[in-house]
Amino acid sequence: MSIDTRAVIDPSAKIADDVSIGPFTIIGPNVEIGAGSQVGPHVVINGPTRIGQANRIYQFSSIGEIPQDKKYHGESSVLEIGDRNTIREFVTINRGTKEGGGVTRIGDDNWLMAYIHIAHDCLIGSHTTFSNGASLAGHVRVDDHAILAGFTLVHQFCNVGENAFCGMGSAISKDVPPYVMVSGNPAHPYGINSEGLKRRGFDKNTLRVLKEAYKIVYRSGLTTDLALARLKPLVEETPAVSRLIEFIKSSTRGIIR
Repeated sequence: MSIDTRAVIDPSAKIADDVSIGPFTIIGPNVEIGAGSQVGPHVVINGPTRIGQANRIYQFSSIGEIPQDKKYHGESSVLEIGDRNTIREFVTINRGTKEGGGVTRIGDDNWLMAYIHIAHDCLIGSHTTFSNGASLAGHVRVDDHAILAGFTLVHQFCNVGENAFCGMGSAISKDVPPYVMVSGNPAHPYGINSEGLKRRGFDKNTLRVLKEAYKIVYRSGLTTDLALARLKPLVEETPAVSRLIEFIKSSTRGIIR
């Protein structure tokens, strides 16, 4: 274990033997940090917070602080962070609230750039990218492989689907379906995230069918129910469409139009 002598570590914190912790970092009670993780200088981590293996947390981050919610009155809540996440400078991640299930959760292999804010009760999947200044209000869900460009803002209770792309400065107040690109204030859809899907290994046929699905949802003038009915046959051509159908059906805020 490499802990700088100027760091302040609560005796109850559970820290794996090979974790490194920089100077002037403060780690409070009920914090767990897994093997291979690196915590830079001037970081504050409060618990209950569980951090997995091989994470890299840079200077001036605030991890596991109480939620910024006036309804919060000291109830027990946690922050859970998976493995191999990169958390850059000045990132703030809050714990959950009783109303939101009591947990904020971040998966594996996420890239959180500088000045990111992840509020209480957010659920982040794996392999996501948050560019500088992106911010999530409370109760937001971001699914696997989604990308939020710089200064993207997501309203509370919104969901961002897998492989979606949110352009720079997007102001999102409704759900963003899987595979879709959005941009603007307020955000509007701009087609399928073709380039991102190619990088993920989606083949030409899948891309073709997803583009057809996009046209049904956004260009046909159909109601949501009728559009969903038109999408069902496309599942036989690629299972990826089933994720789009499930997402739209489960949306409570409605999808971005």
